Amino acid sequence: MNMPLYHHASSSTNTLYLESKDADQFLLEVDQYLKQYPTTEHIDICLHDLNGHLRGKRIDIKSLKNLSKGCYFPLSVYAMSLEGKVIEESGLGKYIGEPDQLCLPILGSLRPCANQSEKHAQLYLSMKSDNGSDCEFEPRNILKRILLSLNQMNYFPVMAGEIEFYLYTQPSHSEHKMEQTQCFDVDAPKRYQTVLENIEIEAKKQNIQITAIVAESSSGQFEINLQHRADILKLCDEMMAIKRIVKQSANMHGLNASFMAKPNMLSAGSGLHFHMSLLNQFQQNICATDDLKKPNQRMGQVIAGLLQLMPASMAILAPNINSFRRFQFAHHVPLEANWGVNNRNVAIRLPCADPENCRLEYRVAGADANPYLCISVILIGVLHGLTHDALQLPKASHEMKAHDARTLLPNHQLEALKRFEKNAVLKQYLGADFMQLWVACKKYEYQLVSNTITDLELQWGL
Repeated sequence: MNMPLYHHASSSTNTLYLESKDADQFLLEVDQYLKQYPTTEHIDICLHDLNGHLRGKRIDIKSLKNLSKGCYFPLSVYAMSLEGKVIEESGLGKYIGEPDQLCLPILGSLRPCANQSEKHAQLYLSMKSDNGSDCEFEPRNILKRILLSLNQMNYFPVMAGEIEFYLYTQPSHSEHKMEQTQCFDVDAPKRYQTVLENIEIEAKKQNIQITAIVAESSSGQFEINLQHRADILKLCDEMMAIKRIVKQSANMHGLNASFMAKPNMLSAGSGLHFHMSLLNQFQQNICATDDLKKPNQRMGQVIAGLLQLMPASMAILAPNINSFRRFQFAHHVPLEANWGVNNRNVAIRLPCADPENCRLEYRVAGADANPYLCISVILIGVLHGLTHDALQLPKASHEMKAHDARTLLPNHQLEALKRFEKNAVLKQYLGADFMQLWVACKKYEYQLVSNTITDLELQWGL
């Protein structure tokens, strides 16, 4: 199987710059990019924080090649709240002096921006620790490490992503003003259709293969499907790029785009779904089965591992208070750790497929979740299942009886965080320091919302 296309400085040395071959490759990529886009004036150089938000700065084209030697951003980028403030409770801020860390370009990530693509580019960075190893708090690095553990066992996931979002008229309000659309309607209102067409155009410029754009069940809601691929890091990079493309395209046409899990309590929530099959070293799908109504033994082990870790993983899959508003009856959202065949109400769905292309669909995460971290906890579940033969696969949802034991998912952020920080399996793979950071940041954000007096409370007349 082909290994991931990205290369990084070795974690076994004290090298604090791109290795010479990677520096040469980066400079070659710059030259090739500028031949295609010779009028480029500036570049956004970016990291993705814990919440998946872009953090970085805009540089002049004359400074681009200097990035072969790296640049510096503060470690506290990975301790920023949803409102963009450093959370001092994390211990990564003023307490340790806001230290800078070296950041290096991710090869292959230099792409045009959707906003003024002829003049405006973007480049993703990855942060290093003082000893040259990957920064342990960066979500992308966490996923890279977990993928390595899986690859060393000769397992290679192939995944596709589906992300839902809303388009609505500016300005943003709690009850968005949306034009009417219908589920699976191929003829969206002209204003929406223009935005969707622009998204496809800009995605092609960034070499992102969109396989479908679907009108979802609620008005103004759409889903973008990305091509399945074996390079999981690149899949996540593309999902992050798509979110920016969608927002920029919407703004250029006088609309807003929302990836909130529940932007409107009267409408369906927005999810982030992943389809996954698992290949061995011979590129054979180990999920393949002759019985499409029942997983084979190893796929059963995988599902069992995913289900066992699912309640504790909710802290990642539903990362804020709004995330939990999505989990309601009658909206094709899982409320328990379960699985089923061709059933959109379950957490893990076995979709229609031919025997050789059997896969599972993981349907728990919201559109607001960080794809790098979502796939990290999914793959930890895969590892857990494959390394614990004694795990029992529960009955499929349609086989469950009233008296059968069920595992409900946490329906509150604090409950999810409590389960998360106590889970030894997640700690083994994510690292204790990262888990402490995540919990500290999320408790801060939760308290921030809890300490806000709403208009509804003021209207009670108490």
